[in-house]
Amino acid sequence: MSWLPPTSDLHWWTARDLTSAIRARELSAREVVSWHLDRIAAVNPLVNALVTLRAEAALGEAEAADRRAAQAGEDLGPLHGLPIAIKDLHDTAGIRTTYGSRAFADHIPEVDSLIVARLRAAGAIIVGKTNTPEFGAGSHTFNEVFGATRNPWSLERSAGGSSGGAGAALAAGMVPLADGSDYGGSIRNPASFNSVVGLRPTPGLVPGGGEDDVWDTAGVLGPMARTVGDLALMLTAITEPHAHYPLAHGDPGSFRGEIRGDLAGLRVAWCPDLGGLPIEPEVMAVLDDAQRRFIDLGCEVEDLALDLSGADEAFETLRAIGFVRAFEPMLPTLRQTVKETIAWNVERGLELDGPAVARALAARSAIFVTVADVMERFDVLVAPAAQVVPFPIEREYPERIAGVEMPNYLGWMRVCSRITVSSHPVAAVPAGFTGDGLPVGLQLVGRHRGDRRLLEHAGAWERASGLTSRHPLLETSQGRTATVHGR
Repeated sequence: MSWLPPTSDLHWWTARDLTSAIRARELSAREVVSWHLDRIAAVNPLVNALVTLRAEAALGEAEAADRRAAQAGEDLGPLHGLPIAIKDLHDTAGIRTTYGSRAFADHIPEVDSLIVARLRAAGAIIVGKTNTPEFGAGSHTFNEVFGATRNPWSLERSAGGSSGGAGAALAAGMVPLADGSDYGGSIRNPASFNSVVGLRPTPGLVPGGGEDDVWDTAGVLGPMARTVGDLALMLTAITEPHAHYPLAHGDPGSFRGEIRGDLAGLRVAWCPDLGGLPIEPEVMAVLDDAQRRFIDLGCEVEDLALDLSGADEAFETLRAIGFVRAFEPMLPTLRQTVKETIAWNVERGLELDGPAVARALAARSAIFVTVADVMERFDVLVAPAAQVVPFPIEREYPERIAGVEMPNYLGWMRVCSRITVSSHPVAAVPAGFTGDGLPVGLQLVGRHRGDRRLLEHAGAWERASGLTSRHPLLETSQGRTATVHGR
């Protein structure tokens, strides 16, 4: 081989490096897929991030990809030959899709969801599905079909959610790319818990999801990876507008090329509690270190007291309406089969009246304007991506944070859900580690429809911090050390 990235372990190569090697015929798609399947076999029994594996089918598709690559002049997609895992909330034609629910334990869709169809068309090879909470509800990945996903950095702790399977699979080196979806933090929370990166894009940049309300700005799809450059690579495959989605916008070409940015002179609005939210002391200590690093790197950092108090009611009201749209017809059955928080959220929506909905819509507009005004003064707004460190896996959600009791299962996610209401793009990046080695993440909020520029800021932080080059220590199912911690 004429060149190698810093490590010869293919499971730590970036997606960009892998695609370059495949195109240059330095590696075959079959070699890349086979390597990752071996990695999955070694570490997934510990982590339980990937479900519904399809090893034989993936190898067959990799061999077909190599035959296409051998045909002179054939145009290859941007993800040609790359193994990928699809969140188990998204339909995959011919591949079991359970939505994390016993009610769909044997469900096999006939048609791909839009994002899956685009990933396949770009050349990605599906090796399996990523685990998710039941119907994606909650930021802790567990369900009665597949069980809980464990955090690769500490196997007794949560991997977050709802894209927890995706975050854990990336952190453990099982896939170089994964798709996520984010309503109240479902990309950002697992990125924080697993020390990987993700983008909650401006609504409409990635069409898909929200088929029951194509005007919805809360639920979005987005990429997850181990590097910011790989987020951009995945966006080249999934950002094309679509006629069924009126908010769809964006040009895949705008995410091609290297993601370069400079922190010197970057104007940073520093919001460590995002308007008075309780933050765990361990998280705050890491944030303090990150703030000093931003300053040392030449950023103009200003502490900002941001009033987003109206966002909580708006988020919970509009979310409850969404649960009614999705689940009300099956509520009698749901009460018997699903976890209590889902039925509670549907019932909360049924209790709403017109004035409550009107207040939520007005608050959503006000929050957008508030954040848009902030982004006129700053290049990026920085806040924690989670108010807590990864918590013990047997807990459903944190009921208290820094001595403050949470009002419900959504309360501990407000540092993310408040930004959701603003409809601004957010890059989730690692902030650092606690003294016990647990990951802590940051939200970098950018300007509305300024997703490319936001990724440049995130990439500059990534290069300066060096945090995405660290990988967790795992013992394989054969008892061998899989990764050197801190490599």
